[in-house]
Amino acid sequence: MFAPPSPSAIRALPAQHRARLMEFAREVSFPQGVRLFEEGGRADRFWVVRTGTVALDMRVPGRRPAVIERLGHNELVGWSWLFEPHIWHLGAEAETLVRAYEFDAAPVNALRHADPVFGQAVAEWVGNVVAHRLHAARVRLLDLYAPYGAGSTV
Repeated sequence: MFAPPSPSAIRALPAQHRARLMEFAREVSFPQGVRLFEEGGRADRFWVVRTGTVALDMRVPGRRPAVIERLGHNELVGWSWLFEPHIWHLGAEAETLVRAYEFDAAPVNALRHADPVFGQAVAEWVGNVVAHRLHAARVRLLDLYAPYGAGSTV
């Protein structure tokens, strides 16, 4: 049975717009344990994972950062570059060796503004990623910190 792609998968972007986006890609790699970005830092780029795993995490006062989601092949890492004030809302770390396509946000945003059809497609793709990540963060934080049974509706 075919499963639809995750909203964060680059396949969720229509093929013609995916091809245009990939014109801006450059190949990068990150060793295990490297931080791609920190919560609160300036968001001026984003990545699509080719191989490996990236953990998205959230600072929790008095505790280690909580891993919210793990991203892998073809998934988008980073969405804060699209929205003012362009500050990372989460942190990200390479859990394994990661090979990815890296995109500088400035030229992608310039094309978004020059080509409204492309811009709309990218905005919808990234917007779906944001909605998915917010839901994942809520579920994960409830798993970690809610009293046992707090989410049940019995």
